[in-house]
Amino acid sequence: MEAIQNKTTNKIVGIKNAGWVIICCFIIAICIYNFLLGNPANFMNNDPNNHPLPGNFLGTIYKGGIVVPIIQTLLLTVIALSIERYFAIRSAFGKGSLVKFVANIKSALATGDMKKAQELCDKQGGSVANVVTSTLKKYAEVENDETLSKDQKVLAIQKELEEATALELPMMEQNLPIIGTITTLGTLMGLLGTVIGMIRSFAALSAGGGTDSMALSQGISEALINTAFGILTGALAVIAYNYYTNKIDKLTYSLDEVGFSIVQTFAASHK
Repeated sequence: MEAIQNKTTNKIVGIKNAGWVIICCFIIAICIYNFLLGNPANFMNNDPNNHPLPGNFLGTIYKGGIVVPIIQTLLLTVIALSIERYFAIRSAFGKGSLVKFVANIKSALATGDMKKAQELCDKQGGSVANVVTSTLKKYAEVENDETLSKDQKVLAIQKELEEATALELPMMEQNLPIIGTITTLGTLMGLLGTVIGMIRSFAALSAGGGTDSMALSQGISEALINTAFGILTGALAVIAYNYYTNKIDKLTYSLDEVGFSIVQTFAASHK
């Protein structure tokens, strides 16, 4: 049991300050808006103040207005944080199959082989292995403590299990609230850009004193670009959020399953 007490856990790797990610994405979005979308070659007479060239998609996006780089910032943020969460949650799962690891741990606990259980944790790594390692340490401590009753020992193991789990879950869920917020914010910003674009289009027609169908259709297409990008951003955010939430649910289920096995093993093997 001394070997168990000297082991350290592996922490989940992830970005703790998502604010820098958002700032970097905003800078990239501004550069894309000004230098790629706003390239004079995309417009008539090489002038961004004119209409985009017929069929030029980049110029049309540029005409969506100031809301475009904001939506692009949200889109880039979703992509960046989704990639970051992929690697973070991948490290939380550990090196091998989590289902197989849980089964092997339960088998080792059933035979009372704590040394093998610890070796499995060292080999697997990840959040479940971290929690099991912490719980096994407490298991070793209370097992040799003659001052505690059996019920007190079981409660001590359960408390350690809950504390270790509480330390792992926030790291797994980190940055997901931002993605969850963008699921709604992306769509709303798209609608805002559309409304602004429509107001601007009709104001221009009114000032012209006529009903120029070409100008109207051009303005509507430019306004709807914002809607399209907003929906795309919201859709990607929803997919990413639900995907990683489901992954975390699998991890928490495994944590509960292994933790219950450890407590039951101690209760069954000690009088």
